[in-house]
Amino acid sequence: MKKLLSCLMICILITTMFAACSSSNTDEIKIGINYELSGENATYGQGSVEGIELAIEEINAAGGINGKIIIPVKYDNQSTPSEATILANKLVSQDKVLAILGPATTGCFTSEIPVANKNKVPIATGSATGDNVTFAADGSVHEYVFRICFFDSFQGQVMANFAAENLSAKNAAIIMDSSSDYGKGLAENFVKTFTESGGNIVAQEAYVAGDTDFNAILTKIKALNSDVIYIPGYYNEAGLIIKQARNLGLNQPILGADGFDSPTLVDLAGASALNDVYFTNHYSSLDEDPMVLEFIKTFEARYGKKPDAFNALGYDLARFVADAIGRAEKLTGEAVKDALEATENFAGVTGTLSVDENHNPVKSIVVIGLKDGKQYSSVKIDP
Repeated sequence: MKKLLSCLMICILITTMFAACSSSNTDEIKIGINYELSGENATYGQGSVEGIELAIEEINAAGGINGKIIIPVKYDNQSTPSEATILANKLVSQDKVLAILGPATTGCFTSEIPVANKNKVPIATGSATGDNVTFAADGSVHEYVFRICFFDSFQGQVMANFAAENLSAKNAAIIMDSSSDYGKGLAENFVKTFTESGGNIVAQEAYVAGDTDFNAILTKIKALNSDVIYIPGYYNEAGLIIKQARNLGLNQPILGADGFDSPTLVDLAGASALNDVYFTNHYSSLDEDPMVLEFIKTFEARYGKKPDAFNALGYDLARFVADAIGRAEKLTGEAVKDALEATENFAGVTGTLSVDENHNPVKSIVVIGLKDGKQYSSVKIDP
């Protein structure tokens, strides 16, 4: 009888513990965060995650998603696609996340796509702008892949039109990062749009990530009298190119894309060199929208600095996915995917967006102008 009672007590205890664990789990939603927190693209990853964490804190403080608290599971992919893949597998198989946010860059984000599709776990990025991110090799749409940023071809088109229409440019020189799909995609679409509008490309020079001396390229361009210089690349090299260009007396407008958006650009180029510099971006701190103003105020209180576009995109990304989870019929990857596809008129600080049939956002873009390294103008352009 004593043995029987002991066995019953053990069974009751185990059952109670299991029920408690199950109850706890049903009150939580795990979301993976796979970002570049170190390595060459750390500024993008760190900025995105700051925005993500602020959004999650606010959502949880307001009661979570339908009463369930978000549990973020964060990893550093070290800015390498191979590590991003390893971490995606870990988030899915070990951590059992419902969705994954990030990475920030096209190369790292695309590396986790096979993991997402195989395991039916939605992944979403706020800043991977490569044109083909949401498409498979056969042209079909990746079922579990989403983004809330515009893509490179749109950036290239917008900046080409801005050069021709707003700056009255007739001749453009291009200094392209040939080591990245990002740089090549931007350049290709700029050239296509600029020439179709009657402009001429007088030079198309290339560099690779990590280069530091651009004087030979810039000296060649100086002899060609271009009206504008377009630099489709990241801030790491762009800052040095701009500094060296100004030192050589190249004072025409310099144009770029969202890869310019980093405080390190000012560190590399120097504030005095960053005049008559324009770049396409997802968000501007000059926006007077009440939602933007409230975000800036809250972000500054949390981090002690003004938010940049990657902070804003991370913030919107977390809320975008949380919004879909809240609307999903059940807490499965497939149901969340369906809810993401059905998103219409999601209001974020980077603009209001709807998801199109290719899992891309329909939203506006801004062209930001710099004066002494600080934003002084912002032109919003609708798609």
